Amino acid sequence: MAAERPSSRGQAWFCTTGLPSDVVMEVEDMTFHLHKFPLMSKSRKLHQLITEQETNQTYAAERGGREGEEHEPDRDEIEEVHCQISLQDFPGGSETFEMAARFCYGVKVDITSSTVAPLRCAGEFLEMTEEYSEDNLISKTERFLSQSVLKNLKESTKALKSCEKVMPLAESLGITQRCIDFIASRASSADPTLFGWPVSDGANDNRATSNQALWNGIESAVRRKGAVSASTVAASVGRGADSWFEHLALLSLPLFQQLILAMKAQDVSTDIIESCLMYYAKKYIPGISRMNRKPSSSSSIASESEQREVLETIISNLPLEKSSKSSTATRFLFGLLRTATILNASESCRSALEKKIGSQLEQATLDDLLIPSYSYLNETLYDVDCLERILSYFLDGLEERNADGIEAEENGDHNVRSPGLMLVGKLIDGYLAEIASDANLKPDKFYNLAISLPEQARLFDDGLYRAVDVYLKAHPWISKAEQEKICGVMDCQKLTLEACTHAAQNERLPLRAVVQVLFFEQLQLRHAIAGTLIAADAAPHDSMRPSLLRREREGVEERAVSAAPAAGAGEAQDSSSNWRAAVRENQVLRLDMDSMRTRVHQLERECSTMKKVIEKVDKEGPRGWRGSLTRRFGCKFKTQVCDSHEQTVVNTSKGRYHHHQQ
Repeated sequence: MAAERPSSRGQAWFCTTGLPSDVVMEVEDMTFHLHKFPLMSKSRKLHQLITEQETNQTYAAERGGREGEEHEPDRDEIEEVHCQISLQDFPGGSETFEMAARFCYGVKVDITSSTVAPLRCAGEFLEMTEEYSEDNLISKTERFLSQSVLKNLKESTKALKSCEKVMPLAESLGITQRCIDFIASRASSADPTLFGWPVSDGANDNRATSNQALWNGIESAVRRKGAVSASTVAASVGRGADSWFEHLALLSLPLFQQLILAMKAQDVSTDIIESCLMYYAKKYIPGISRMNRKPSSSSSIASESEQREVLETIISNLPLEKSSKSSTATRFLFGLLRTATILNASESCRSALEKKIGSQLEQATLDDLLIPSYSYLNETLYDVDCLERILSYFLDGLEERNADGIEAEENGDHNVRSPGLMLVGKLIDGYLAEIASDANLKPDKFYNLAISLPEQARLFDDGLYRAVDVYLKAHPWISKAEQEKICGVMDCQKLTLEACTHAAQNERLPLRAVVQVLFFEQLQLRHAIAGTLIAADAAPHDSMRPSLLRREREGVEERAVSAAPAAGAGEAQDSSSNWRAAVRENQVLRLDMDSMRTRVHQLERECSTMKKVIEKVDKEGPRGWRGSLTRRFGCKFKTQVCDSHEQTVVNTSKGRYHHHQQ
C-alpha cells in the first residue's frame, strides 16, 4: 500500500494496488480511497454501512427509471467509486483509521502502548470482533494490552495518556480504569526512593552546599544535611522514575485526579503521592520554585484560570499526613501558598494549605517563612498574618499530640522540651529579626507574634533580644510605654552572659529593661558561685571515701603478700604517696574555696552599691546615667552577642548583626 496526499484535493489517501477503489471513507479532514472486500471481511459495521448504501443506491436508481442504462467507464480513470461513507466521531481520528485500514488489508500494524487504546476503541467502533473474523483487531489489541502494557508501569502510563483522545469510549470499555488500577497497585508495592523521592529543585542541584547560618544559627535557603544526602540517593536510584514522572505529568487534569484518588485507595505511600503532585504542579504552574521560575519549554503556559484549577486540585489531593523529613516538600508547600495568593485561590484552599504547612513547620527554613505581602490591604513587606495562622495551626497540632501522649510524658509533665517546638522557636526568632526593620510593622503585631510561642520553645532568649534591638532601632518614634512592652517579650533570666553584657550598654533599651538585665546578671553570677562552693564543700567528703577504701584494700594486700616482703614494701610506699597527694589536693581546694568566698563578698558589696547608684539615677533622670555607671564601675566591655540556642559568641563587627547596627 502507498499513500499520496495531493494538495489540490485536500488530504486524500489512496491504495495503489493496481485495482480501482470502489469505496471512499471520510474521516475528519482525510479521504480514504479503499476497496470494499478487505473492509467488509474484517468489520461488521463497515459491511453493514456499505451494504446499506448499495441497497439505497439501487433503490434510488430503480425509482429514477435508470434500470437498463449502462455507462462506459473512462479508461483514463484509475478509480471507480460506487460508495461514499462518512464516519463521524471516529475514535482516534484519521490516524487511527489509517492503522485500522492497514490491518484490514493484512499489512502488519505496529501496536505500541501509545496506539493500543485508540486501536482497541477503533475495533470496537468498527465491530471488528473475533466472532466476525478470526484474529481480528479487538483480540489482538486486548492481547497486547494484557500481556505487554499492563505489565510495565511506564507503558501503562503511556497507554493511559493515549486514552484521552478516545474518551468516553475508552472509559466505557474499561481501558482507563484498568490502567489506573495497575499503576496504583504497582505504586503501592514500590519503594518510595525508586520514584525519585524527594523531587529535587533543578537549581538546587548545582548550588553550593556550604552551611551558611544567620546570626542566631537559623538556616536560610540552605538544605539541611539530611535533605542533601536524600537528594543524592534519589538522583542515583531514581533516574528511571523521572521519566515516569514526565509521562505522568502529561496526563490531563481529570485523568491525573482519578489516578491520585486510586493511589490513595490503594494506600500508596504519601511520599510517592506528594512526588506526583509536586512534579505535576511544577510542570503546569510556573513560579512555584524560587530557584527555577522558567516555564517548561515542552508545554505552553496555561491561562490563569487553568493554573488556578490545577493548583486547587493539587492542594485538595495533598495527603493530610505529615511529609517526610525532607525540607523539599515543605519548600514546595510554601511555593504553593505564594502561588495561591497570587492566583486568588479560594479561602478554603489556602486554609487547607496553611494547615498542612503548620503540621510540619519545624522542617521549614527562614527563607520559606518570608512570604511577600501581595495584597494592598497589608502595609507590611511580608505577610505576617499568614505566618500567625500557620503558627497557630502548628501549636494546635502540638497540643493535640501532647494530649494523646505522643510527645508529652505519661505523667503530664508539660516542661518537656519538644525538638520540633524548639526548631520552630529558632525560626520565629529569626523571622522576627528579619521583619523588625520594617517601618510599617506595628508594635502590637510584633509583640503578639513574639509571645505566641510557649516558654519551652526557647532555651535562651538571645535571638529574641536581637529582634527587639533591631525593632527599637528601626522604630525610634514609638512611645516609652510601647518600648517597655516590646522589651517585655524577652526573659532577662534566659539571656546568656554575652547578651547581658551587650544589653547593659545598649542605649536603645529603656532604663527599666537595663536595670532588670543588670540585676539578673548579678543574680546568675551569684548562683553560679554559690553552686561552685557547694560542690567544693561536698568534694572533700566524697574524696575521702575512695581513699579509705583504697587504704583498706591496700592493707588487705599487704597482709596477703607478707611472704614477699620486698613487693609488700613497694606497694606500701605507693599507697603512702597516693595518700599524701590526696591530702595536698584537699588543702589546695580549701584555699580556692576561701578565695572564692572572699570574691563573693566583694561582688555582693558591688551589687549593693550599684543598686544605690541606679536608684539615685532614677530620681535624677536618665541623662548621663550610663556614663556614671561606666566611670564608677568600669563596665565598659567589648560589645558581643551570641547565638540564642548555642553558646557561641559572634563579634558584632562581622555578620548580620553588624549590618543591622549600621
